[in-house]
Amino acid sequence: MLIVVAGPYSAPTAEQRQKNLDAMNAAAAIVLHKGHIPVIGMNAALPVVERAKPAEPYQAIMNISLALAEKCDAILMIGESPGANMEREIFRRKGLPVYNDLKDIPDAS
Repeated sequence: MLIVVAGPYSAPTAEQRQKNLDAMNAAAAIVLHKGHIPVIGMNAALPVVERAKPAEPYQAIMNISLALAEKCDAILMIGESPGANMEREIFRRKGLPVYNDLKDIPDAS
C-alpha cells in the first residue's frame, strides 16, 4: 500500500518543527520495513514552498499534502493537528484505512 504518514508539524520553534518531522520520518521507516511505500506530505511540500516563497505558504503546503494524500491507499496518524486531520478526512470519506498505531498496519504479502 501507499501509506501517507501524518501528524503535527507546526510548532513555535524550528527545533520542535524538526522534532515533529523526525517523528513522521521515523514512523515512515517502519512502514517501509513492513513492506509498504510511505509518503509524508511535509517532505514533498517543504522544499518546494521554501524555494517558491508563495504568498500563502501554509495553504501551499496543505494543497501539496492533500493532493498527495488523495493518491494514497491508507493513512497512518501519528498525532493530531488541523492539517493531519484534513488528510485523515480524505480517507474516512473514501472508506480507506485510517491507522492510529504502527502495529495495526499489516505486513505486505
